[in-house]
Amino acid sequence: MSDAEFIIDNLDLLPQIVNSGQQKQEEFAENIMRFMELEHLYQSAIDVVTTYLNILASEFNVKFQRNPIHNIESRLKSAESIVGKLNKKGLPISYESARNNLLDLAGIRITCYYITDIYVIVDMLSRRDDFILIKKKDYIQNPKPSGYRSYHLIINVPVYLAAKKEYAPVEIQIRTIAMDFWASLEHQLKYKTSAKIPDEISQELRDCAERIAETDFQMQRIFLQMEDME
Repeated sequence: MSDAEFIIDNLDLLPQIVNSGQQKQEEFAENIMRFMELEHLYQSAIDVVTTYLNILASEFNVKFQRNPIHNIESRLKSAESIVGKLNKKGLPISYESARNNLLDLAGIRITCYYITDIYVIVDMLSRRDDFILIKKKDYIQNPKPSGYRSYHLIINVPVYLAAKKEYAPVEIQIRTIAMDFWASLEHQLKYKTSAKIPDEISQELRDCAERIAETDFQMQRIFLQMEDME
């Protein structure tokens, strides 16, 4: 059994490892503790960002009587997923290896009402002086070939621990309700089968994405017109 398989099979347990020797038991226990630290760090980074977003939402409600954020979801890759990804990439199975090589361990998805709301949130996150922008990609202005639209950011987030400050990257996807509707259904359809999706179905999905995008822009225009009437 490889080290990766060993960790995966025993990740949620602290068993007595028979016939493995004292050194193997110590290595196992150390790996477990380090991956627990990793999980805590990245969950804390998620909490920092979501807390800031909730503060922004409250401020918008007070100042403008409207909150641009419809919903916030987060996800944290499990230790098993982290080990599996490192193993797949042929990288060492360790805390340091995950920290240095993986940028998608922590993720947040923000759903907004209108397209302009997305860019407001992007601006707010980009201007915060203790967030370090690592990468950004605008799939709204430049949709993926599949028709997928969203705005992606990866930011390094400061986490203040008891003895030190550490940074952890958080991947943030920001999209409208309409974009999320298409992406969620496309994802469900894509993973419904392991077979290659026929070209004609892929084209239908792109056509749906275009129609949904036009509806998104139309709703944006209506919203701006209503704002002008106030």
